[in-house]
Amino acid sequence: MTALPGADVLDRLDRERAVWICTLRRDGSPHLTPVWFLVVDGEWWICTAERNIKVRNVLADSRVSLALPDPDAPVVAEGVATVVRPPFRSDIVAGFRDRYAGWDITKDWPDGSYVLLRVSVTHWLLTGRMR
Repeated sequence: MTALPGADVLDRLDRERAVWICTLRRDGSPHLTPVWFLVVDGEWWICTAERNIKVRNVLADSRVSLALPDPDAPVVAEGVATVVRPPFRSDIVAGFRDRYAGWDITKDWPDGSYVLLRVSVTHWLLTGRMR
């Protein structure tokens, strides 16, 4: 894991609700989607349905990019993702519940079960204001 960025970026990671994650399809083309997330001890945690394309992509190629949605103060990181299946760590379950209005990631959703993508940052590309 690379060193964490400054306090201003860490504050944004605590208050932003969504991050864009880019995974790679088997043919190398990008797949970009917004997701809800947590950052705990410098690692990004993303909860998603196990059947989603991003999970299949990560299983085939673990490289990902993450970007916060603000062109005036871009935060972009590259990392390596792993798929984590239940049971999930209790602090991660509590974090998603507290951050996202009671969302219980231990409960299956109508079309399947949840998994977590655990992203270890290997490189911070942009960490703040462009001006």
